[in-house]
Amino acid sequence: MRRQVQQFTNFSTRSATDSSSSSLKAKKWDALVIGGGHNGLTAAAYLAKSGLSVAVLERRHLIGGAAVTEELIPGFKFSRCSYLQSLLRPSVIKELELKRHGLKLLKRNPSSFTPCLDGRYLLLGPDKELNHAEISKFSKKDAEAYPRFEHQLENFSKFMDPLIDSSPPETLQRASSIKTHMKDRLDKSAFWAHCMRRAVSMGQREMVDFMDLLLSPASKVLNNWFETEVLKATLATDAVIGTTASVHTPGTGYVLLHHIMGETDGDRGIWSYVEGGMGSVSLAVGSAAQEAGATIMTKAAVSKLLVGDSGRVNGVLLPDGTQVQSSVVLSNATPYKTFMELVPEHVLPDDFLQAIKCSDYSSATTKINLAVERVPQFQCCKINHPNAGPQHMGTIHIGSESMEEVDSACQEAVNGFPSKRPIIEMTIPSVLDKTLSPHGKHVINLFIQYTPYKPLDGSWEDPAYRESFAQRCFSLIDEYAPGFSSSILGYDMLTPPDLEREIGLTGGNIFHGAMGLDSLFLMRPVKGWSNYRTPVQGLYLCGSGAHPGGGVMGASGRNAAGAVIQDWKQMA
Repeated sequence: MRRQVQQFTNFSTRSATDSSSSSLKAKKWDALVIGGGHNGLTAAAYLAKSGLSVAVLERRHLIGGAAVTEELIPGFKFSRCSYLQSLLRPSVIKELELKRHGLKLLKRNPSSFTPCLDGRYLLLGPDKELNHAEISKFSKKDAEAYPRFEHQLENFSKFMDPLIDSSPPETLQRASSIKTHMKDRLDKSAFWAHCMRRAVSMGQREMVDFMDLLLSPASKVLNNWFETEVLKATLATDAVIGTTASVHTPGTGYVLLHHIMGETDGDRGIWSYVEGGMGSVSLAVGSAAQEAGATIMTKAAVSKLLVGDSGRVNGVLLPDGTQVQSSVVLSNATPYKTFMELVPEHVLPDDFLQAIKCSDYSSATTKINLAVERVPQFQCCKINHPNAGPQHMGTIHIGSESMEEVDSACQEAVNGFPSKRPIIEMTIPSVLDKTLSPHGKHVINLFIQYTPYKPLDGSWEDPAYRESFAQRCFSLIDEYAPGFSSSILGYDMLTPPDLEREIGLTGGNIFHGAMGLDSLFLMRPVKGWSNYRTPVQGLYLCGSGAHPGGGVMGASGRNAAGAVIQDWKQMA
C-alpha cells in the first residue's frame, strides 16, 4: 500500500537536521522536553508561559505522539492512534486558549451504537429520552435504572476532578530548606483535609459505592445495575479498552470511570471528534507553546541524558553526538524508555530500577485505519441508504453483545492467541468532519482487542499473518454489515509491536503503563515518585506514565510543569 504522510497545519516546526539546529546547541536552555506528544507540548507551553526558555525534541517527523493526524492514503486523513476526545482537561483548554489556536470539537449524537445479530440494536447518547426508549426495547427496569447509573458516575467524576488536576501528595524527596519542608507538609495536610471534606459531603453510603466501583470488576458493577446483556457489554467496553484485562478483572470498574469522567464543552461524559483529526489537539497545544516562546524540533531523537558527577541532569545527547545543555529535562517518553534506556547506567537506585522493570507495559490493542468507498450498512437497521445515519455518528460496538463475549476474547489472548472474534470499536469521524476524506468516501477507525504482543501462532512481522488477522476483523464486521469488506480501498494497521516501534509506546501500551489500582495516584509510575520528580535531580516525568495516567488529558504535562516551576522558584 502506498503511504503518504503529511502534517496539516500552518504550524511550523524545525528539523534537527537543518542548519537551524545550531540554535539548539548554541545556548543552555532552562528546560528541554523529550517527546512532542500532547503532554510534552502541554508542559512546554506552561513552562514557556512562566518565562523559561524551552525546547521540545520530537523523534518523528511530526509532533503529537499518539495524538496525530496522518495522510496514510492520498486524500484520507487518519487519527492514527488516539481517535476520540473527552478527557482533555478544561483547565488546559482554557488556560492555553486552545480554541483560539484552532481546536474545534465535534459532538457526537448519538454517541454509541451496538448492532445485534438477531436484528436488534441499541443506540445511546446524551438524549435522555432516546436512551430510555432504546433501553426499554430490552428492559423497562434497566431504562429506569440507567439515569441513576449516569448520575452516580457523574458525582464520582466530580470527586476525581481535583485529584486529576493536581500533583499527588507525595513526600517531598528533596527539601532545600526548613521553610520549604514546612510548606510542603502544610500543602499535604490541606490536600488530605480537602479530600476528607469531599468524602464527608458524599456520605458514607455513596463513599462505599465509590470504593466498590474502584475495587470491583466491571462485570460486578454492571450486573448490580442492569439485566440486559447488550447494555452491560456496551458499557463494559469502556472498562477494558486499551488494557489486557477482562470484564471480570478486579479494578476494571475504575477504568470504566476513567473513560467517562471527561467532558466536551462542559457536557459530562460526552466524547467528541476533533476537526482535522486528533493531530489538531497537538497542533493547537504546540501553537500555544510556540506563541509563548517555546522552540519545537522534529526529527530530533534523544539517545541519552547527560548526568553530571553530582547526579544532576545537565542536558541530552543526540544520536549524532551533539550535546544540548539545559538546567532541567522533562521526559514525555514512557517510564521504561526514560529510566531503562535514556538515563545512563549506574545512576539510578537499584530498587527504583527494579520497580520500573516490574511495571506492567503489556498491551493487547491493535488499531486499523481504513479508507472506504461508503459507510457500512448495518442489516439490523433495515435501512439501505448511502448517506450516514444516527447509527454512524458515534462509537459502533462490534462483537460486544454480552460480557461473556468480551471475556472469551480476552481469555484467548491470555492463552497467547489473537481473539477469534475480536472486540471492535468502530468510529467514522468523516460523517461529521468533512475535512478528512474525499466527498462521498469515508475514513474508519477500528480499535481492536485482544491481540497479544507475541502471539503463539505466528508473528506480527509476517505480512501474511497480519493480513489474516485484518481479514478476520473485516469478516466479523461483514456479519453485521454485509458488503463492508468490499468497500475497503486501503488500510493501515498498528499492532502492539508497531505501536512500540513507531509511536514509542513500550509494549504497545497506550497508557504508558497499566492503569490498575496498583499503578495509580501515589503509585504511578512507582511508589515514592508520584510527583513528577525522579531520583535524578533535574529530571521530571511529564507523560502518561505519570499521574493521572493515560488518555489525551494534558494533565500530566500541566502538573509536571507546575512541579518544575515550583522547584525553579526555590532555586532562584
